[in-house]
Amino acid sequence: MEPEKKVEVEDPEKKKKKEETAREKELKKMKALEKAAKRQEQKSSNASKKSERKSVKRTDDENPEDYIDPETPSGQKKNMSLQMAKQYSPRAVEKSWYEWWEKTGFFVADANSSKPPFVIVLPPPNVTGALHIGHALTAAIEDTIIRWRRMSGYNALWVPGMDHAGIATQVVVEKKIMRERHLTRHDFGREKFISEVWEWKNKYGGTILQQLRRLGASLDWSRESFTMDERRSKAVTEAFVRLYKQGLIYRDLRLVNWDSVLLTAISDIEVDYIDIKERTLLKVPGCNEPVEFGVLKKFAYPLEGNLGEIVVATTRIETILGDTAIAIHPEDERYRQFHGKFAIHPFNALW
Repeated sequence: MEPEKKVEVEDPEKKKKKEETAREKELKKMKALEKAAKRQEQKSSNASKKSERKSVKRTDDENPEDYIDPETPSGQKKNMSLQMAKQYSPRAVEKSWYEWWEKTGFFVADANSSKPPFVIVLPPPNVTGALHIGHALTAAIEDTIIRWRRMSGYNALWVPGMDHAGIATQVVVEKKIMRERHLTRHDFGREKFISEVWEWKNKYGGTILQQLRRLGASLDWSRESFTMDERRSKAVTEAFVRLYKQGLIYRDLRLVNWDSVLLTAISDIEVDYIDIKERTLLKVPGCNEPVEFGVLKKFAYPLEGNLGEIVVATTRIETILGDTAIAIHPEDERYRQFHGKFAIHPFNALW
């Protein structure tokens, strides 16, 4: 006989509470969904309004053509009646202004003016290449000064020009013809090589002048100079002749920086210095084998009256050609007996 099954009867109160709790949860869920839908709708509405405002502004207030600087005819004043562009375009703006300034003669000084004169000579850049940031800095400073003086009532003159740079230009041109044609200046001959140098000057000189214009430099281009043009060359010759006649310059035998390739003397500024701390072999132009440097060498100077010799140590043995005296410490007992004596230079037998 099977046992009797018990049937549990749920409490009506508990059942009612469960149903109410379920309805509340469902209601909260529906409200949350409604809020999310409203937020999404609001975002879409705001984005649409914002886009509409942008569109209205672009079509009603702006004209894309207003932001394109018109091509101002060369030498004419810039058209300023149109709306200013949002982004500055140097190519469109500065070029037109400068051509108008130059054509109008704003930078030309009047030789017959009664105004007080004020003159600056542009340090002539070397015609060995293009301008760099240092040139731009100098030009900006001088341009500020000359414009200020010009506006202050002075007859202001800023003289432009270029420097031939002498040997530096020669070296650059020599490297160029060697690189391009595998020839030396001796292969070219004097006249043809000079012609090559002038061609280089005209090419890079033109670049430099255009760069100065791009910088807005208020130079008086009617007085443009070149340090090797006929007028300047005559002035240099005249100056040296006058200085020589006045005894202010002279010609003499002196130690110089001799360039074994250029076969001429060069200035100190054109010499490259290398610090050598020990024996070093360096390749020297004109020498087939490396040359030894950084070695201390000793050289003996014979003394007058058969007093013996005095030894000098140096790493620059070639400088003995210019020696005129030997300095010794006054308290060094080894050389006290040589005070006031004379040594004989072995190369010229002079005392």
